[in-house]
Amino acid sequence: MINHEHFMQQALQEARHALAENEFPVGCVLVCDNEVAARGRRLNTTAQSRNELDHAEIVALRNLFAARPDIDPTRLTAYCTMEPCLMCYAALLLSRIPTIVYAYEDAMGGGTGLCRTGLAPLYREANTKIIPHVLRSESLALFKQFFRNPEHSYWQDSYLAQYTLGQP
Repeated sequence: MINHEHFMQQALQEARHALAENEFPVGCVLVCDNEVAARGRRLNTTAQSRNELDHAEIVALRNLFAARPDIDPTRLTAYCTMEPCLMCYAALLLSRIPTIVYAYEDAMGGGTGLCRTGLAPLYREANTKIIPHVLRSESLALFKQFFRNPEHSYWQDSYLAQYTLGQP
């Protein structure tokens, strides 16, 4: 049996590293056969280098493809400290990763609740299992820490910040 909490702890460690580097605290690990195959954390959220491409899931996928191109992606599980956004959700679907486990819901931009029935077959027919809220409180604590720090400008005045800081 897969220990989702164990692997989410690994993703949370990546998120802690991101936070220590003043980045948005999102981490992701890709797991194959009960072993971490790749890791990623959110990059480039500071004012000097801001972009919306270096999300933790995308970084983890790049690391996987660079180091382990032999892995069958249909044997992977993605562990994300925040619900994947539409971009990351689509990238995980396109990569044929069948299971996505996340900790904290992205109330502003989460993509896993997307109704795929009207989409093209590639997306509509993807057989993906979503497992939400694994170690949610641990991930929430990191986001609260991030949003409470006035030095962090990334999404500071957003609905996500308000939602997060209003959580008990």
